Amino acid sequence: MKSFAARLVDWQRQHGRHTLPWQRDRSPYRVWLSEIMLQQTQVAAVIPYFERFVARFPDLAALAGADEDAVLALWSGLGYYSRARNLHAAARQIVAEHNGFFPDTPEALAALPGVGRSTAAAIAALAFSQRCAILDGNVKRVLARHAGIAGWPGEKRVESALWLRAEASLPAARDIVLYTQGMMDLGALVCTRSRPACRDCPVRADCVACRDGLAGALPTPRPKKPLPERKVQMLLLLDRGELMLEKRPARGIWGGLWSLPELDAEADSMRHCHERLGLTVVSQRSLPPLSHGFTHFRLQIQPVQALLAPRVATRPGQIWLPPADALDAALPAPVRRLVSTLVRRPRDAG
Repeated sequence: MKSFAARLVDWQRQHGRHTLPWQRDRSPYRVWLSEIMLQQTQVAAVIPYFERFVARFPDLAALAGADEDAVLALWSGLGYYSRARNLHAAARQIVAEHNGFFPDTPEALAALPGVGRSTAAAIAALAFSQRCAILDGNVKRVLARHAGIAGWPGEKRVESALWLRAEASLPAARDIVLYTQGMMDLGALVCTRSRPACRDCPVRADCVACRDGLAGALPTPRPKKPLPERKVQMLLLLDRGELMLEKRPARGIWGGLWSLPELDAEADSMRHCHERLGLTVVSQRSLPPLSHGFTHFRLQIQPVQALLAPRVATRPGQIWLPPADALDAALPAPVRRLVSTLVRRPRDAG
């Protein structure tokens, strides 16, 4: 029987993906960008963002020279916005510390903001043909099933066992690009989270999960905990047809994005506008509530639309835009949904 790697490489040549936008040109910049976008995000969701991003920022120099707001605006809706801030910071670091040339070893790549061990290895393998192992979510699933490694992959003990397996399974350097892409594609297309197509798997002959009927049980799911909820109000403040947005702090949820003023669910919104924002509410109404899920909690949003008396000044960290123009800013997904309602109903926008 051929080795695990040889069977996977043969399968990738015939059945793997070869036409993804970042595969047509495997420049380090495009490979790096795709790998960052693909962190915790499906390929289908990434493709349109990737294509818009490279159209606006075709190379490292263009990205490094861009304003952070422009980067975040193109990322808006893709989620996990720290990835975009780290991407921008890494571009500037490469220009400053590497004269604009991408580092080509996993160790140097891992020193960049937002690039962990597996991402660094994927870039090194796909862009520079470096012989190194990756361990993203798809690969963890393939290896856990094939080797029969039980336990939640987030546990240090289990992750260490998976890394050892990943490194032991590598092919010769000449096949590393096909093998690395093949590991990703096998997990995405065949060895899927639910209902894996074991009959189509090139390594089923010695797969422990296939042999023992454990494909549904491996890898072991994350231990479930109740998802906490947080309740807030979001204010859609309108003055003469313009909507107020606030810049969020660089750190934390939606860091660096433009958002709506936010306050506790039980707070007095009129008083908040007057005392905290220096604005006077003429009339207000509650809009239908909105729910938005994060990895570790669920945000329950009560939107409040308010018409204001004409403002006297704009404070630092605030901007006023027509709702249609506000949609071009870097907005979190639920805020974009709320602002879109004003664009659809312009007569209600004051």
